[in-house]
Amino acid sequence: MKKWFKQSVMITVAFLTLGMITPMHEIWNNFGETGSSNSQAASPEIAYAAPLEVTEQVVEEEKSLTEVAREQAYTKFGTRIAPKISEDFDTYIFPKIEEAIAMHCADLDNLTITENPSGGYAEKMFHIQHDASDVIRFHVRTENRPHDGFYYNFHYHVAADNFDTHHDLGEIYWSKNQPPKWLS
Repeated sequence: MKKWFKQSVMITVAFLTLGMITPMHEIWNNFGETGSSNSQAASPEIAYAAPLEVTEQVVEEEKSLTEVAREQAYTKFGTRIAPKISEDFDTYIFPKIEEAIAMHCADLDNLTITENPSGGYAEKMFHIQHDASDVIRFHVRTENRPHDGFYYNFHYHVAADNFDTHHDLGEIYWSKNQPPKWLS
C-alpha cells in the first residue's frame, strides 16, 4: 500500500502543477521513516532545498520566454535575411525586445508566444499572450526610402492602448536592393 500511495501522490503533484514541480528524491527516501534521527536531520535540508528549486524553475521560465522570442524572430528572418542582420539584431534590437517584455509582462504569469511568424511582406514576428489574449505584438516592417534603400523597422504594440501606437525598437539597414520575402 505504501508504494501505491507514493505513486498516487507523485501523479497528483505532477498533474496539479502541470509537471512544473517534481518531487525530490530526498522526500521519498525519508517518506516512511518516523522518529529516526535521519529523518529529523534531513527535514531542514529538504525545507531549504524546495524553495531553491522553485526559484531556479522561475528563472528558467523567463529565459525560455526570451529564447523562444529570439527563435521566432530568426524563424521570421529565414536563411536569406538572418545572416546579414543577425549581428545588428542581437546587439541593438533584441536587448530592447527583452526590456519591453520585462516592462509589460513582469506581473503576468502563464505567458505564451505565438508560433508561425507571417511570411511574405507581412509584419508579424510574434505575439506574447496571457490567457489567450495578446499582451504585446512584436512586428518588423520593411521600409523603402528613396535614395537611401531598404530598412527593417522593428517595433511593438501593446494592449494597453489597443495596439494603436508604434513603440520603436530600432532599425536595421538592408541595402538599396529589394530584400527577399520573410521566411525565405
